[in-house]
Amino acid sequence: MAPQKIIIDTDPGQDDALAILLALGSPAEIEVLGIVAVGGNVPLTRTSRNVRTVLELAGRTDIPVYEGHAVPMLRPLATAEHVHGATGLDGAALPEPEMPIMHKHGVDFIIDTLRAEPAGTVTLCTLGPLTDIAQAFRRAPDIIPRVKRVVSMGGAYFEVGNITPAAEFNIWVDPEAAKVVFGAGVPLTVVPLDVTHQALTTRDRVQRFRDMGTRLGDAVAGWLDFFERFDTAKYGSDGGPLHDPCVIAWLIRPELFTGREINVEIEVQSELTRGMTVADWWRVSGRAPNALFLGGIDADGFYDLLTERIATL
Repeated sequence: MAPQKIIIDTDPGQDDALAILLALGSPAEIEVLGIVAVGGNVPLTRTSRNVRTVLELAGRTDIPVYEGHAVPMLRPLATAEHVHGATGLDGAALPEPEMPIMHKHGVDFIIDTLRAEPAGTVTLCTLGPLTDIAQAFRRAPDIIPRVKRVVSMGGAYFEVGNITPAAEFNIWVDPEAAKVVFGAGVPLTVVPLDVTHQALTTRDRVQRFRDMGTRLGDAVAGWLDFFERFDTAKYGSDGGPLHDPCVIAWLIRPELFTGREINVEIEVQSELTRGMTVADWWRVSGRAPNALFLGGIDADGFYDLLTERIATL
């Protein structure tokens, strides 16, 4: 089978960086058409820098990088340097990237690509706030039926929130954008905290990257050492949850995951529960399903895939 064509929309973030590397290390399954940076974990100037840093580290400067939106649709940007550090990629000392940013706006790239590629062949992989995707859908509704699927890291049900008691960070940053995407009628896979909190960066798993003995492996281990410190202190767990690579892993090895088709709505009005993914896991609302909401993961199989593929870069 031909590789799946994807566009990655991302706000790196150490876990975003590993998601990009997993995609690049899986050429038989994944063809990355381009990467769009969005404001999220850190401001847009940092996220676009970080995308290019990761691509240069992997030797893939052939992949075009675009800048999307710097701020959410209706709200000021809230960032997460308290988790990811001032650069977003704290934990590994890497040079400033030299590869260029494309002049076209990231939303224009998304729209133009979906119009140019055969309908139903391009998957949108979202690793940050959904601002760019929502704006693309609003500006060019003709592209919605052309999308093969949106696979989005965001939300939670059983694990509730990680930025507020009710909300996961990516959805909370731009809940209005999430509401547009979740209501668009596009095939949608949601990778929530319920899954990613099972994929912990234990010491043995991190050591496998360091044992690669490569510059890239050392960088990944350094990123994870830094990234997990916040979550291990917060949750008292044996490692930090590795969120974003689960998006790419689901595309490559969906059998590693379990989930169910349910209705998921986004809360945008309540200050108490802003950004909550109201996931009808028990199907009690009577609302029609609009998403495949993942709930389980084979964590060992996931880390086997991640280390195997990153080792090829």
